[in-house]
Amino acid sequence: MAFILKNASIINEGRILHKDILVEDKLITKIERDITHPSAKVLDLAGKYVIPGIIDDQVHFREPGLTHKANIYTEARAAVAGGVTSFMEMPNVNPPSVTQERLAQKYQIGAATSLANYSFFMGTTNENLEEVLRTNPEDVCGVKIFMGSSTGNMLVDNEKILRSLFSQVPMLIAAHCEDEAIIRANLAAFKERYGENVPASLHPIIRNREACYKSSSFAISLAKEYGTRFHVLHISTAEECALFSNDLPLAEKKITAEACVHHLSFQQEDYARLGNLIKCNPAIKERRDKEAILQALLDDRIDIIATDHAPHTWEEKAQTYFKSPSGLPLVQHSLQLMLKLFKEGKITLEKMVEKMCHAPAECFRIKERGYIREGYYADLAVVEIGSTSIIHNKDVLYKCGWTPLDGMELPGMITHTFVNGHLAYVNGIFDESVKGMRLKFRVN
Repeated sequence: MAFILKNASIINEGRILHKDILVEDKLITKIERDITHPSAKVLDLAGKYVIPGIIDDQVHFREPGLTHKANIYTEARAAVAGGVTSFMEMPNVNPPSVTQERLAQKYQIGAATSLANYSFFMGTTNENLEEVLRTNPEDVCGVKIFMGSSTGNMLVDNEKILRSLFSQVPMLIAAHCEDEAIIRANLAAFKERYGENVPASLHPIIRNREACYKSSSFAISLAKEYGTRFHVLHISTAEECALFSNDLPLAEKKITAEACVHHLSFQQEDYARLGNLIKCNPAIKERRDKEAILQALLDDRIDIIATDHAPHTWEEKAQTYFKSPSGLPLVQHSLQLMLKLFKEGKITLEKMVEKMCHAPAECFRIKERGYIREGYYADLAVVEIGSTSIIHNKDVLYKCGWTPLDGMELPGMITHTFVNGHLAYVNGIFDESVKGMRLKFRVN
């Protein structure tokens, strides 16, 4: 079906435009004023904004093996309801995606079940270099290294292997950077002091800023030494922001960075209210870190806004600090969290779209997505910015059934989401008759 999107304000490439958009056969075929078409369905979007579909470069959808927490079907559906039309998913599932066969199995699940467009990272271990080097850069988003342990036990801590990866992998490497020795020493000290009763508020002291900076700075030194395309995930400290520069356009950068919505929205004082619900790796830290990360986004030292969507069950999160896993679910509400910062005067709509839509496409070299352009795939989200809503656990679409945002009032409502020209979501109703597509990537 063809659609004409009329009377909306289009936020795209640093401007807000008042034009129509014609969508035909998966693509945006025309952007101009007063479009007519003999058979297109006209959507009058007066008072609303149209943005490119959000591209989330870091999610954990837990399939295979951890599907009591989430699966690709449920979490992709939640993503689409939040205006996220494409995601890149991490390899720390069970069994982990550390062989080409396992990676291919995840793509099969995505093709069969995902309402959103998808790509899956190839995982690394201390033993699978040959498998990693077989990864096709044209149809896989990147290679993931856990330089700090997190859910899934895929830690790569052998410097010889790290050097081999940084020197030989031709595609983008994305890394979780925390120094494991620092964290283990801190854990031992606090366990000796508190036993099993470590409060969640100590999480940012256990997984502290020194651990983050030491690992990130070391990884960046490797990337500079070998000329690697390197992306540092979920920056959480003010100190790390100084490791990145804005002296080149994003398309020319080899070293890039990501900020996550929870590190822009929460701070250390929130542990008193939310406890393990906001326990994540790397940890949410102080107000000054939150403010520094936002400033680094605004001045283009940090390039991308993502979620690190990482669901666990309520029962898992309700356990003691040592037993409660790290991670929180966010992909359904990332746009609304950023609209809250817009309403507070902290970011413009144009910059928000740049960091959530354009920049992931540039950083990962995604073909024909991330912008509202003629000839590009019609991945589009329609947003009513003036609306507000109170978020409730009962309304989330995540399989885990809860959100750390429960009870929070957030601006914005996603009214329509197009995925490859298919109107997949309208005002709470899904059309799941067409699945998302596998993302493709430019090699040069």
